Amino acid sequence: MSYGQLREAGQAIKGEPADRDAEAAKASVEIGLNAAIVAVTDNEPVALIIRNEADSAGATDGLPFGPFSPLQHRTLESGLRAWVHRQTGLELGYAEQLYTFGDRGRHAQPDDLAPHVVSIGYLALTQAKPSLDMQNGAWRSWYHYFPWEDWRRGRPEILEDTIEPRLREWAAQRNAPAQPISRQERARICFGIEGAAWDEEKVLERYELLYEAGLVEEAVRDGREASRQWGQRPRLGVPMQFDHRRILATAIGRVRAKIKYRPVIFELMPDDFTLFELQRTVEAILGPHLHKQNVRRLVEGAGLVEPTGEVKMRTGGRPAKLYRFRREVLLERPAPGVRVKPGKV
Repeated sequence: MSYGQLREAGQAIKGEPADRDAEAAKASVEIGLNAAIVAVTDNEPVALIIRNEADSAGATDGLPFGPFSPLQHRTLESGLRAWVHRQTGLELGYAEQLYTFGDRGRHAQPDDLAPHVVSIGYLALTQAKPSLDMQNGAWRSWYHYFPWEDWRRGRPEILEDTIEPRLREWAAQRNAPAQPISRQERARICFGIEGAAWDEEKVLERYELLYEAGLVEEAVRDGREASRQWGQRPRLGVPMQFDHRRILATAIGRVRAKIKYRPVIFELMPDDFTLFELQRTVEAILGPHLHKQNVRRLVEGAGLVEPTGEVKMRTGGRPAKLYRFRREVLLERPAPGVRVKPGKV
């Protein structure tokens, strides 16, 4: 379903005529609901994507979206759940409000006089079960959109070969406007350049810097002046429609931060799992490789899991103990997260 169809659907729900006065439409605001639905499948972090017709940047992928109807939806979250189910057939479990995205021009199209859309983004965690009947949509690795975020095999080549040289070139421009923090320092902080530490939670800040430098396709589509300076622009990940890659970046940063102080990682796990499977899931979300013993010590010592008494047979190896999330921990202390630290690869 396209955004135009969604708007018409929203108008039909509210009983508004489709041919509203253009001047009134310019000044009106529509509330949209976006869902960044995250899962882990085959040790890969995935997001639920809806595919539409390609936009001017060639982007076909977007997040599930629909307008909020105060007549049909009692709450924003119930509206979100209704739209997700309508578009994908998926019944959402854990969901939390993420951020409000309201920049002007975020849905602008040539000769578009439709209302300005302010979207309320949500983060939802679920399990990508193979048996799920997907009516419209597909699971796709979030590293397709953010390849520089995947550190599971060490520092990604795209950083040193492509991103860092262009950021240095952009930062060194003589006409760069004065800012409290220079472009060079922002690039250093965001991308861990010149010995700075890599902060896996700064997903949005990194994407915003690439957008500001005109290095992502969305900047070209949105007419950013910085995008005109690049003769041959590298393809830095798969673009998304509207500002959905920005919304997904916000969701990734949120879940990376949250698993450290809340046990939301278990929303992505089956009921029974091995500690190695838990480690691979945490690595998939955070990006860097983790020390096996640190993960075991933290989750067992912190009382996050308990053995089921069963084992899982592994090909060519010893049987592995099965564990489950110990839900009583939620009543025992306020911040029971997986406080892991990245290890050396």
